[in-house]
Amino acid sequence: MGGFSTLSAPKPWRHHHNLSTIPNQPTTKNVPSLRFNPPPSRKPKPFSCFALDSSKPEAPPLVVVGSANADIYVEIERLPKEGETVSAKTGQTLAGGKGANQAVCGGKLDYPTYFVGQVGEDAHGKLITEALEGGGANMASWPETLQPEDLEVVKNAGIVLLQREIPDSVNIQVAKTARSAGVPVILDAGGVDAPIPPELLKFIDILSPNETELARLTNMPTESFEQISEAVGQCHKMGVKQVLVKLGAKGSVLFTEGEEPIRQPIISAPKVIDTTGAGDTFTAAFAVALVEESPKKNA
Repeated sequence: MGGFSTLSAPKPWRHHHNLSTIPNQPTTKNVPSLRFNPPPSRKPKPFSCFALDSSKPEAPPLVVVGSANADIYVEIERLPKEGETVSAKTGQTLAGGKGANQAVCGGKLDYPTYFVGQVGEDAHGKLITEALEGGGANMASWPETLQPEDLEVVKNAGIVLLQREIPDSVNIQVAKTARSAGVPVILDAGGVDAPIPPELLKFIDILSPNETELARLTNMPTESFEQISEAVGQCHKMGVKQVLVKLGAKGSVLFTEGEEPIRQPIISAPKVIDTTGAGDTFTAAFAVALVEESPKKNA
């Protein structure tokens, strides 16, 4: 394992301390761009440590703009009934969030990766910050309006990943900037249970839902491949040319308007321990493969 490093943007990535934040958001900690030194120890962290490959200094980075959460897990023998209290066997709090998961996956694939998000000043915020530092990611707090200099990392990206666990207004600004710079955008449909704004959809190159999210977004059934195809057709009518549908144990399908769908069966694991973050990891790995110019089927 090499030392931690990040790909520097052509112009300095600056954090503006005097920008107003989005109303009704928790107090956040300002975190500037970071360059990481070799880790002092191999003590495990919530996210495994990884190195961004310094052998790819000219590669356009994967930029993930999204959420970073503290996930609280408890292990119980069974689900409680209404009004019942059930004692937990164990419990733990781990860093997570769709955006953070995707950024860490990009780094683990040895690809230059930036993460832009916001964290609080409480203990959970510290947990997330330390986990992302261990994964080699950059963070910045959300301003209400993103300034041009704040979007330089997006303009110079090879591909941008978004999710719906951050405000739509932020996603729209980022997607517009990416489109103007000719940078493809993937939107993971997971997150808030609300329609995707048309203004956001028109700047998205690839929409990535699972079958449940696809059903919710289109108000159509998605229990069979034929039904999924019809629901994807509705997405095409909304202006989205490509839809990557994650089907869990049934694999995945990439639909491109005017082309035959590409179906990918699963690669079976000997034992499934926990599926948390599986879709996030898959979407990020797909994005890295695309920016490395792999054919769609290979990606």
